[in-house]
Amino acid sequence: MKVCVLGTRGFPDIQGGVEKHCEFLYPLFPSKYEFVVFRRKPYVHSTKEYPCIKFIDLPSTKIKGFETIFHSFISTLYAIKERPQIVHIHNIGPALFSPLLRLFGLKVVLTYHSPNYEHKKWGYVARNLLKFSERVAFSTSSAIIFVNKFQREKYGKKLQDKSCYIPNGLCLPHPSYRTDYIESIGLVPGKYVLAVGRITPEKGFDCLLKAFALLQNKDYRLVIAGGVETETSYYEKLRTLISSKRVVFTGYVGGEKLNQLYSHASLYVLSSNNEGFPLVLLEAMSYGLNVLVSDIPATHLVDLNEEDYFLKGNVEDLSRKLKDKLNVSVQRVYNLEDFDWKKIMRQVSQIYDEVRF
Repeated sequence: MKVCVLGTRGFPDIQGGVEKHCEFLYPLFPSKYEFVVFRRKPYVHSTKEYPCIKFIDLPSTKIKGFETIFHSFISTLYAIKERPQIVHIHNIGPALFSPLLRLFGLKVVLTYHSPNYEHKKWGYVARNLLKFSERVAFSTSSAIIFVNKFQREKYGKKLQDKSCYIPNGLCLPHPSYRTDYIESIGLVPGKYVLAVGRITPEKGFDCLLKAFALLQNKDYRLVIAGGVETETSYYEKLRTLISSKRVVFTGYVGGEKLNQLYSHASLYVLSSNNEGFPLVLLEAMSYGLNVLVSDIPATHLVDLNEEDYFLKGNVEDLSRKLKDKLNVSVQRVYNLEDFDWKKIMRQVSQIYDEVRF
């Protein structure tokens, strides 16, 4: 079975939840599958190869709003040329041109990661285009995978009949005893709060920085591990909210560096205003970190305690609960058996088999 994949910037080692989802999922498929993954050239820096996966690196821009449309259009044309049995589209924006795929007799599977039009970074025109693209995606897809079951429940029976809930997964962690990286950026093991994510407004880092600035305990530092792409003005705003001595912006990190950050953090905070299914939260939980998360539907997809939540966007509530969490050093054990990538792969392959015939 040949499957074309579009809607991701690519993998491996490319920042983003969709990118990590694809990086963990597709290499697990057995050899009867052939995947063609369309990547965006400006983001590709790795030459790593995978069995059964062919990369086609296409031209792209990094212009916010135009990047996805441009890449999705040329990826759609290439998918028609490849003649796969199935085209798997990740997220609603890249599905704008899916009627072309159906016109040429191709089956479409959609993975709905998040309602992007809820993100503050988009203006009026972009939000309405994304809503239109959502309608197009729903009407043209043979099957729809929601990574967030609460998002699926918003829609009627007709859509639910051709959709299912399959969560994101996680890989088993390999905690690091090394500290050379964190020490090189001025951190002390067990004396920092960690947040991971791309620097964009929907991640709520402004709320986190303001809350952290209110803490009287100066023994801890805040680490924000994530790259800046188009939101440079938001990043510059963040840098003015707190003393540079109390916060570390690492930029995008992966591999051993990210492993060390997770392994030696005291607390993990997810301050997002919107999420589909936060892979980074699963990662933090897999390391046994104590967590503090915004009270949004996506963070209720995992089993947490009431004291692990703070009111979304509420600086005072977040600051108060940060203080409470940092006063107690604890290693957590979570039930994460539902988030197995191999199990997820089998569920997706079953959908492929059903859609194909």
